[in-house]
Amino acid sequence: MNHLTTHPGRRASNMRRSKATTAVAMTGAFAVAIVGVQATGQGAAGAATQTPTKTGFVEPFSGVHRFEYLAPKQITDSWQLNQPIGQRRADEIARKIRLKRSGAFTNKQYRLFITGRGVGGDRASAKLVDQSVRILTNTVGRPLYSKIHGKVVPSVLASYGLMVNKDGLLESPANTTAPTRKVNAVIEPGGYLGEWCRHNGASKSLRMLYKSAYTAEAVYGNKAQQISGTAQLLTNKKKGKTAKTVGMSMAPSIWIVNFALIYTLNPSLAAKMPARWAPIPRRVANAILASPTGQVPYARYAAALR
Repeated sequence: MNHLTTHPGRRASNMRRSKATTAVAMTGAFAVAIVGVQATGQGAAGAATQTPTKTGFVEPFSGVHRFEYLAPKQITDSWQLNQPIGQRRADEIARKIRLKRSGAFTNKQYRLFITGRGVGGDRASAKLVDQSVRILTNTVGRPLYSKIHGKVVPSVLASYGLMVNKDGLLESPANTTAPTRKVNAVIEPGGYLGEWCRHNGASKSLRMLYKSAYTAEAVYGNKAQQISGTAQLLTNKKKGKTAKTVGMSMAPSIWIVNFALIYTLNPSLAAKMPARWAPIPRRVANAILASPTGQVPYARYAAALR
């Protein structure tokens, strides 16, 4: 994403900024790539020791304080589970993090991009982006489908910050096997997204993205994933309350990064992202944390996630 058409001096600045931010683009779009040694065991659950913000999250998960209030809050009623934010709220969040609907991909650009068409299009790269968007918008009315014991099973788990892969395994969207993690190669400097935008008249959209809260939030998101181990779960601890666990994609910093990316691609899809986060049931969280792969059979825990 460093191929914007700019003045040479500004281009160098954009390239430096690109390298600092695209390592986290599309976290869990798009799971943040882990740079450096991973923690193990409880990971971020015990690694972050700062005082929690009012939301119960600590840095780096909480992200930029002035934007944290825009991220999903915990559910207060069961009907809120996996509900999407809706277009009005999506547009409101976009304005507050300095994104404009008019600056996003056009409908034609999005159709070409997500199908691997257009100048320099690549179907394999486009498929990873499409899968990532579907995972992060896995809200009511947008189930993912997996094959479990020979049957096709739907799942809707976005509020938990979890997903079920095609093989029926429950995991964080930031798991190393998830499309939302693999997609980093597509959006890194010199990758598919930047090249495609440069050749298909969408450089304006990338410039808008980098001027938004995305750039600052991405730094926090990168740090968050570095300390979150194989499971890629995090802890929320409000004063006087019991600690709760949620998947990485619902950390404020990472949720806003993903929102900014998806809104830039297609504002109507950003409206499908989860409006609230929900604590992962303790038995399920413990199983994921104990797993050497950060994955457990969904069939074994599905009843606890309804």
